[in-house]
Amino acid sequence: MQHESSRPASTACRPARADRTRPLVRTGALVLGLAAAGAAHAFEYGPFTLTGFAKSEIGWGSNMCDLCQREPGEDRHRKWADDLVYGKKFGADDTNGTLIQPNIGAKFDLPRGFKLSGLWSQRYRDGKPDFEGVLYELNATLQHEDYGTLQIGKFPSRTWAMADYPYATDIGMSPAFSDSGAGYGLLTSAVRYTSRILDVAEGDMVLEVTWDQGDTAFKRNKPMLLEYWLHYGRGPLSLEGMIQQSENGRPTAFSHGPFTALTSDPADDGKLGGSSQSIVMLLAKYQLNSRIELSGGIRLNRWSGAYAVQTSGLLWNAMFNVDWGGFDANGVPNPGYAARTKDVMLGMRYRMDKWTASTGLTHLGRASTNNPSDRGQRNTALFTSAGLNYNFGEGIQFYGSVNAVKYRQKGFAPLSMPGHSAFSNVDSRVADRGNWLTLGALYVF
Repeated sequence: MQHESSRPASTACRPARADRTRPLVRTGALVLGLAAAGAAHAFEYGPFTLTGFAKSEIGWGSNMCDLCQREPGEDRHRKWADDLVYGKKFGADDTNGTLIQPNIGAKFDLPRGFKLSGLWSQRYRDGKPDFEGVLYELNATLQHEDYGTLQIGKFPSRTWAMADYPYATDIGMSPAFSDSGAGYGLLTSAVRYTSRILDVAEGDMVLEVTWDQGDTAFKRNKPMLLEYWLHYGRGPLSLEGMIQQSENGRPTAFSHGPFTALTSDPADDGKLGGSSQSIVMLLAKYQLNSRIELSGGIRLNRWSGAYAVQTSGLLWNAMFNVDWGGFDANGVPNPGYAARTKDVMLGMRYRMDKWTASTGLTHLGRASTNNPSDRGQRNTALFTSAGLNYNFGEGIQFYGSVNAVKYRQKGFAPLSMPGHSAFSNVDSRVADRGNWLTLGALYVF
């Protein structure tokens, strides 16, 4: 898409009754619930299996603004994405969405205790692939009870998948916690080694390392991602420690997104400077008793920043935390500044036979950066949720939740968020708070 290098300023949206002409569709990650239902409903034929889930969700919320941004869907770090539509109404509105993810797998027993498996999986949101041209899974796995597991191909990262399910999903904090921050969620050309279960300090430990080379067509700014995962479980306690370090992926604060390269066009390689980002995360669950489960997580994010650069004509790269109109020490215009943030998640679940009640919160913190321009580093966001889930059986679940968001101030969203209205449809430039009700049904097969 082409853009002018500058845009005239616009006036912020004004409160009004909801414009019902276009229902909103939530774009956040939705509850998986796969482990809760298990694989009892899988379809099997010889070595092949078909599993997955399908779900539908509706919602109603306050302070929502359908297409308030003058350039809909544009990256928040581009200056022309700052502008709002003059006089655009916002207020109460409804949302709806569907999500389907089939998984086709195959398993084979090999000599000497080895097992070989393969998996294809894709997620469809409202009938379209979640990320155009990117599969969730297309991989081969070799496993041995004594030697561990080796996996090659496309698969989700631990820092997104583990944070999403079971941690954030269980307490209503998906996608506010799992999809925010400086990580990447879908690995596109990766190798992963997972150790066997180790007996350590009277508990079980698993160690894992993953490497992803991204888009190999980039030769100068070569993409590279390393991820480390440590799991430790002992009795009612479960701990997950994760580190993800990446270079020359698309600069972003969307931990669900795919890891590929700086841009989608290798012809841009020689025109861009490199960038990097990383996260350190600790997740924990504790089973207080047979009914009550406590959970939480803390994540440290780091971005190197990415300069704004015209690649060809009026096309621009993916930039991050830019001082628009400024210059670095060498006189290069529109520099991108490094930034760090800290995000926290807390929650609790209470089981009552077929019913499960939950509550959770996520706090996305202020950023530490030397950028002289305000790009959201002064803002924070607090997401809260209280929900109820009913397990009908036969893979069917019904759920509902009441949710809210509170920004520290009206303005650009915190840097840990990929967009100013991400996760709630409440644009931080329009309102400093909002709430919504969600109802849904899930079928796991």
